Amino acid sequence: MPKKHRVRIRIVSDQEQGQTIQEFRGERIDKDSHIYIRYEENLTDTPLTGEAAKTMTTLKLGSDTIKLIRHGAVQSEQSFQMGCRLTGFYRSPFVQLQLSQWTSRLQIDMQDVAGTVEWDYELFAHEESTGQFKVSLTIQEDPDHESE
Repeated sequence: MPKKHRVRIRIVSDQEQGQTIQEFRGERIDKDSHIYIRYEENLTDTPLTGEAAKTMTTLKLGSDTIKLIRHGAVQSEQSFQMGCRLTGFYRSPFVQLQLSQWTSRLQIDMQDVAGTVEWDYELFAHEESTGQFKVSLTIQEDPDHESE
């Protein structure tokens, strides 16, 4: 039986255009040898509104891999593994891209419920580099919500 915890998630993303900080409430699910972090994004930078603007994001953490899956207004998959270039995609009502990511740093440090996940990567869209990214994800137990 998977173990679930309510969590708060803080994502800091650095790129050439600047830094983005996002905070979400979500859940951590421990299942088999993976940890899943799930949260809902509400896309504010599109003309979509209401339910159409919502995207469910799942981060699947392995011992040395990260898979980022988004479903909803945006659909995408990106995988990260140290020293590897892995393929993915991004689809929205406005654009569709073939992606790949080359990961230069990946660190997963999870304790009981809390932890940090950090990774640096170069993103390619249709084989063209679109820039370097540094992502830091901090997960904390959400004291305002009970565990399931």
